[in-house]
Amino acid sequence: MSELVFDHVTVRFGPFTAVDDASLVVRSGTTHGLVGESGSGKSTMARVAVGLERASLGAVSLDGADLTRAKAARRKVQMIFQDPFAALDPRMPVAASVAEGLLATGRKWSRADRDKRVRELLELVHIDPARADERPARFSGGQRQRLTIARALAAEPAVLVADEITSALDVSVQGVVLNLLRELQADLNLTMLFISHNLAVVRYVSDDVTVLRNGRVVEHGATDAVLADPADPYTRELLRSIPVMGRPLDLEV
Repeated sequence: MSELVFDHVTVRFGPFTAVDDASLVVRSGTTHGLVGESGSGKSTMARVAVGLERASLGAVSLDGADLTRAKAARRKVQMIFQDPFAALDPRMPVAASVAEGLLATGRKWSRADRDKRVRELLELVHIDPARADERPARFSGGQRQRLTIARALAAEPAVLVADEITSALDVSVQGVVLNLLRELQADLNLTMLFISHNLAVVRYVSDDVTVLRNGRVVEHGATDAVLADPADPYTRELLRSIPVMGRPLDLEV
């Protein structure tokens, strides 16, 4: 298990500041929810963690190793992307896509060992290994998202960064993916940064939560405490936006 730390991270794109002096700690073995409306800087922070964007100021570290410098440590942080339809090459059998993750381990795999490991990973995410040679088009959206999780796990990460991974899925499928993440975290001792605009989903999976607004942290703490009694008006605003059966929407700001 490993601890992921964002230390006063600022990200600028020209004159625009996407993330502004943001700090948070994803405690070892826990799930940390990162919430906020679209454009709040959530995905930018995720991309900095895995090296897809560079911080203008501040640092991101894994167990004390600066991820901007330690490439070996960066491999230990893997992202699951929002859109499972775009995340898999439609021309490749899903086994080949999952096997790509094995390259990040830096080890040489024999064909037999690679195929065995891919089968194990497919079973881990509840995909029938007999379907390993099928193309992504043969799988549903929820199944494709589970395949992208298997590919991330192939790199043997200590930390998973899940970026809005249920937003492209039907509500009936979201629970399956969320339950799988909870199962994997418990079985594999993973640390997870879970990014979402949906506070109901974050409440279900997260131990701690950080709320972003316009790139700045406005509130953080234990999920139950923050969502039961939010201190910041913006967090209360987000909570009022959660639909409740039989209750009219409260859109007053």
